[in-house]
Amino acid sequence: MERRHIYALYELADKAPRILGVSTGTKLDSMFYVYEKVEGRLTRRVLNGIPYLSVMNIVGSPDTGKSLFSIQFAIYQAAKGYRVSFLTTETPAKFLYNTIKERAQVMDKDFDAIARNIYIVDVSEEEELRQYPKRAWELLKDAIKLSGSTITVIDSITGLYESKEIDARRIVRLFYNGLKGEKQTALLISQKRRSQEAATVEAAGGLGVAHIVDGSIVLDKKLILTKYDESVYGSPIGSVIRTIRIDGCRLAGHDQRTYILNISDAGKVEVGEELSVFMNRNREKYTNKL
Repeated sequence: MERRHIYALYELADKAPRILGVSTGTKLDSMFYVYEKVEGRLTRRVLNGIPYLSVMNIVGSPDTGKSLFSIQFAIYQAAKGYRVSFLTTETPAKFLYNTIKERAQVMDKDFDAIARNIYIVDVSEEEELRQYPKRAWELLKDAIKLSGSTITVIDSITGLYESKEIDARRIVRLFYNGLKGEKQTALLISQKRRSQEAATVEAAGGLGVAHIVDGSIVLDKKLILTKYDESVYGSPIGSVIRTIRIDGCRLAGHDQRTYILNISDAGKVEVGEELSVFMNRNREKYTNKL
């Protein structure tokens, strides 16, 4: 009998990793948790980060803060001394250098130390590498082994199935299994294609990403264009409201509410207050002005 893929549950006790948190340096860290028995009582333990060894999908339409959030995460971890592998299908490496350097300065982190801990895999300028994802994965795998990284960022996974979304599941599965095998905690950036599914993951490569990865974090934005929008959100016409929400996670419990995502003029990303609190306060201010 072939038992290589069959386990009695107790046999996995020594193989299952303890659920820990990998910090993003934002309020998002407090939104993941697990329940454990402590002295006979069921207790919630906050992870203080995204789940360790998780492969998370960061999805949103353009200008919602996906790349900024992911680069900030990479810098934050690199500044703590962890090695990071960063696969880019969008921005060529020589331009990404300038972006990471500027972000590090904004975050007040030591760029020289960070530069030694981030390894870039650049497939942005070679269409053949993007057309054959197995080759892109082999390059990323080499970078992981060369650097000894424990963190991986892919910006974007969507760039590996441009014009062939029918293959999205197969390609995402290739990277998901590979990242699991290399014991990486990873962020996969997905570009939302349709605006009608706002604040959902449905338009990011069909359902190819969300149904395979361990969880999704959805970034969205609302442009205030009408007096109605102004009255509902309590924000002036022409302003942009960005939000962030955890849209499911298989490895840990999570806060299900929607929060404001603040991006400063310098490009620093912070998770702010709950959306409902923001709207109620701003509506009150707006009503008082009338």
